[in-house]
Amino acid sequence: MIEYFLIAKILSADSKGSLKIVSFSDFPERFFELKTVYIDFFGDKKLFKVEKVFKQKNNFYLKFENFNNKKDVEILLGKEIFVDEKQLKKLPDNFYYIHDLINSRVYLKEKLIGTIVDVLSLPANDVYVVKAQDGSEILIPAIGQFIEKFVPQEKKLFLKDLPVFDDDEG
Repeated sequence: MIEYFLIAKILSADSKGSLKIVSFSDFPERFFELKTVYIDFFGDKKLFKVEKVFKQKNNFYLKFENFNNKKDVEILLGKEIFVDEKQLKKLPDNFYYIHDLINSRVYLKEKLIGTIVDVLSLPANDVYVVKAQDGSEILIPAIGQFIEKFVPQEKKLFLKDLPVFDDDEG
């Protein structure tokens, strides 16, 4: 089964059929390399050939083959754009996609403490939201001080330590 990954959403169109998109990718330059993309129609992904990509100010635009005016692309407005696993950008060592981390089991000293249910992308660093065995949530900063290693093939994250937060409300 093919897995699809959301990279953008179509916002508007111009008279020549070019589509203004909002990027959800950490690698916006990726759009210039795209030859094909998938667009979701009611849960079904349809393949589209990319004819041209251009950037104007801070906005990216895609033009698909055989879509040559605003009327041709009206059906695409508001749709989400996906790529398949083969089109994902290769990440540097020790960097992972959020979908690699979600549902990973988290261990502290070989003891299972919970499962990653979300990743918060914050200015200083990402934070893993871990649902603990007792149902509570634990927030783990994604920094070397706390992370021993991540084994993506096994979906296992090993911690060195748990963060301790000061309670400065009292």
